[in-house]
Amino acid sequence: MSSKIKSIKAREILDSRGEPTIETKIILENGLEAKAAVASGASIGKFEAWELRDNDPKRYFGKGVITACQNVNDKIFKALKGMDVIAQREIDERMITLDGTENKSHLGANAILSVSLSVARAAAAVQKLELWQWIRKLSPSPKNRQRDFKIRPILEDLPMPCFNLLEGGKHADNRLSFQEFWVIPVGAESFSEAMRMGSEVFHHLRESCKEKGYNTNVGDEGGLAPNLDSNDQAVELISEAIARGGFKMPSDFVLGLDVAASSFFEQANYIFKNEGLSLSSDQMIGLYCEWVEKYPILAVEDGLAEEDWRGWVLLTQKLGEKVQIIGDDLLVTNLQRLKQAIKKKAANAILIKLNQIGTLTETLDCIKEAQRNNFGTIISHRSGETCDTFIADLAVATKAGQIKTGSLSRSERICKYNRLMEIEEKINNF
Repeated sequence: MSSKIKSIKAREILDSRGEPTIETKIILENGLEAKAAVASGASIGKFEAWELRDNDPKRYFGKGVITACQNVNDKIFKALKGMDVIAQREIDERMITLDGTENKSHLGANAILSVSLSVARAAAAVQKLELWQWIRKLSPSPKNRQRDFKIRPILEDLPMPCFNLLEGGKHADNRLSFQEFWVIPVGAESFSEAMRMGSEVFHHLRESCKEKGYNTNVGDEGGLAPNLDSNDQAVELISEAIARGGFKMPSDFVLGLDVAASSFFEQANYIFKNEGLSLSSDQMIGLYCEWVEKYPILAVEDGLAEEDWRGWVLLTQKLGEKVQIIGDDLLVTNLQRLKQAIKKKAANAILIKLNQIGTLTETLDCIKEAQRNNFGTIISHRSGETCDTFIADLAVATKAGQIKTGSLSRSERICKYNRLMEIEEKINNF
């Protein structure tokens, strides 16, 4: 049966925030169909690949993706028609060449990625493989796992989930500067047990918020978003919820932060407007050192701004032996920026987001380089998500140490976790 591309059709759909994004369906000559939808971020790094929007104020406040869809249906389809979906790298490279820009701004990284992911799904289906099995064939994982800082992967294949239980920054309408506060169930012996533990703490946190008179609305990623007075207060509230669930730190849970420091970096200082603070890079590093001594924090994402290379080097020197110093806006799933960080010894872990770079093969190349250099790899969703579960399979395929796909509410988050529990069950039954 032919696994060559017969047609490619993109359409505009809505993401979890009710904003437009792109979904693409591929039909093969043998009649098989596969599709993929692309997520979109709110906290977007300066160096990410270009997300093409229409900028037509008459539609969706300018955020429509009709142009990106047309690029798929016309230019990309013409370039790929008749190609075999098994040739993932060749297909991705042809789209990169067709675009011809450094950041995919001609065709749009969202347009290119929608095709790249649907090609992978079609190739897996043609071979009667699980998606994660096919991706692993495309890019075999190294035998030696990356550093784990006690945030170990669950068994051999499943990542450790990092649950974003409480939100601030650009993800929530509250006073908190830091964007995400995580709980990480390091005491779990299986992925399904990790889910149970996280869910129970989430509901204890909700009850605590109710009792204290805080609202229990959720942010973009399903985490609670109470209007607290300080970042310390958020950590204390989560610590209380863990204890209420009968769990202990650090044996059952450790904590993590996505600071998203670029979002409050102004004129060379970090401005905490709610707390009336203005901190230098060195003072921010001092703050993290104090917090790591005070709380069982084993992961800090984007603790400094995306261009504060000096600060990143110093932060890694200070805490890098015991804490994951995770680059997101700093590294944007970009192989060249990752190599720069490796050379400078800035960060020791990388957040992986498919739409930051725009193709599956570039993402896999970045993961492989990170693992080769003993960097932690954390697969991540975006704040504007869909119910596409591709990143769950990606985490298993690459043996990534962790996955971050939101809290324990909102179906566009939960579907990734449910897919991972399904994969766990299948692996256990092999």
